[in-house]
Amino acid sequence: MERKDIPQDDAREECDTLPDDEILYDLAELFKVFGDTTRVKILYVLFESELCVNDIALRLTMTPSAVSHQLRILKTSKLVKFRRDGKTVYYSLDDDHVRSMIAMGLEHITE
Repeated sequence: MERKDIPQDDAREECDTLPDDEILYDLAELFKVFGDTTRVKILYVLFESELCVNDIALRLTMTPSAVSHQLRILKTSKLVKFRRDGKTVYYSLDDDHVRSMIAMGLEHITE
């Protein structure tokens, strides 16, 4: 099936510049993480400051074990990082890219 708005040579060029399938798979997996409202809520509260599991659970009226489960997924996806202070573990957004993704997503849906 040919796109009518792109000349055929340009369409072939676009296909040649696609990232590898493995990279596209990883990108799709990253977007799946954002497909869960609970994880998005956790990211949103971490947008403001770093918090421990109990503080996140209190803010979202969830159990600490439910929060921990979601944080594990967010850590695996490199969206959150943690630091230990004695026995307490504090979580925060991994970097400014995560903050930008959330901000751009919010901007996109509120336009």
